Amino acid sequence: MANLYYQVIQVTDFGPYVTRLVLGMPREVGAEELKPEQFSVYVRIRQKNGDQVEMPKSFIQRDQFVPSRGYRPVRAAYPCDLRGERTEGPSRYVALEMPFGPLWKCSAALAADFRNINGHETYTVNDYRVTLTEAIGEGDAALDGLVFDRLAGTFNPQAERFLPGVSTHPEQPIRYGYFVPKRLDGKKPLIIFLHGAGEGGQDLPIAWSGNKVTELTEDWVQEKFGGAFVLVPQCDTMWLDDGSHQYGNSGKSMYTEALKYLIDEFIARFPAVIDPARIYIGGDSNGGFMTMRMLMSYPEAFTAAFPICEAMIDEQVSDADIAHLKEIPIWFTHAKNDPVVKPDSYVVPTYERIMAAGAKNCHFTFWDRILDLHGLFRNEKGEPWEYMGHFAWIPVFNNDCRLDYDGKPVTVDGRETAILDWLAAQRKV
Repeated sequence: MANLYYQVIQVTDFGPYVTRLVLGMPREVGAEELKPEQFSVYVRIRQKNGDQVEMPKSFIQRDQFVPSRGYRPVRAAYPCDLRGERTEGPSRYVALEMPFGPLWKCSAALAADFRNINGHETYTVNDYRVTLTEAIGEGDAALDGLVFDRLAGTFNPQAERFLPGVSTHPEQPIRYGYFVPKRLDGKKPLIIFLHGAGEGGQDLPIAWSGNKVTELTEDWVQEKFGGAFVLVPQCDTMWLDDGSHQYGNSGKSMYTEALKYLIDEFIARFPAVIDPARIYIGGDSNGGFMTMRMLMSYPEAFTAAFPICEAMIDEQVSDADIAHLKEIPIWFTHAKNDPVVKPDSYVVPTYERIMAAGAKNCHFTFWDRILDLHGLFRNEKGEPWEYMGHFAWIPVFNNDCRLDYDGKPVTVDGRETAILDWLAAQRKV
C-alpha cells in the first residue's frame, strides 16, 4: 500500500527548490528514533503534461541535455507538523531535509524550455519515492520496509502569500498576483514588479517565485514601507513583444496600454488603502525594459522606479524621453559582466544622458559581478557562489545595492541608504 508524502518548496535567490519532504507515518515517531541514513530518496522530474524534463548538462554545456532524475541525499530527519516545521515531541509526520541549490541535482522545483528561445519557466511535477532502508524503532513498534511514493500535497509558503487576479481589459486581459499587507492602518504604497522573459507564459506563480520577488512580502521589507501592496502582472509572451512575438529592439510593447489599464484598475479596486503618492514600479531584464517603457509612456503615473538589468536599448530612448526621465526618481541596477543584456548598449548610455540632463535623484549601482553575499550557496571550493552576470535582481531583493555609479554611497537626507530604503522614502509632492 502506498504511503503519503508532502513536499515543501522554498523560494531562494536562485529560484524555488524542493527543500523538504514530509512523510505520513503509521504511528508517532520520536526524534531519538530518526537518523538520515534510514531513508533513500529518489526523484523523477517531469512536466505537467507528463513529459520527462531534460535539463542542460551544465551552464557551459547548454546544448547537451540529460534527464532530470536521480537520488537526493538526506541531511536531517526529525518529527514535524504537516507543513514540515520541527515539533518538540513525537509526531505522525517526519521531515526529511535535503541539501539544495545549483550544485545539487534534481533539487529545483521548476524547469525552463532551454531548447526554445521564447520558452518559459514552469513548475514541474516532482515524483518522489522514499524508501525506509533501516527500521525505525524496535520490537513490535518497529517500522520497516515502508515506501512513500504518493504525493498528498505541496506547500510553497512564500508563493502562497499572493492572490490571483485578472484585469477586465476587453481585448487584452492580463493575469496577475497580488499581496495585501498585514495591516491596513492608513494608506499604503504599491510596489509593481514586472517579471523577466522566462517568467511569462501561463504558470502564474512563476511570475513572483521564479525569482525571489516574494522577498518584497517578507516582514523586514514590509516594515520599511509601513506595509505595502505588491502587484505582479504576467504577460503571455514577453513584455518587449511588439506584436511580432520575437525578441527585438523596437522599444515598443504590445502590452503597454493593457498593463496601464491593469494598474489603474487595481489601484481603483483599493482606493481607501493605496496611496497614489507612492506608486513604485520595477522589473528585471525584460521587465526592466517594460519598466522603462511605462516610464516613457506614462511619466506622471509613477513615484519612483527601480529597473534591473533593463533591456530598453538606448537608441530607442529619445531626448524627449530623457527630459521626462530626469524628473523621476530612478535607481538602476546592472552588472558589468552581463552576457544577456550588454550594459554599454542599454543602461550605461541612458543613465549618463539622464544625469547630463540634470537629474537630481537618479542612481545606478553597477556591479562588477554578482556573488552570493549571504552564505546561501557556495561552489565546489566552498567559495561564495557566483551567479551569471545577468542576475542583478539578487542584490536588489537582498537590499545590497548601496553604491552609486561613482562608487560613493547613495544618501537620503544625508544618511547612507540601500535601494529598498531609498524606494520607501520616495513620495510625490
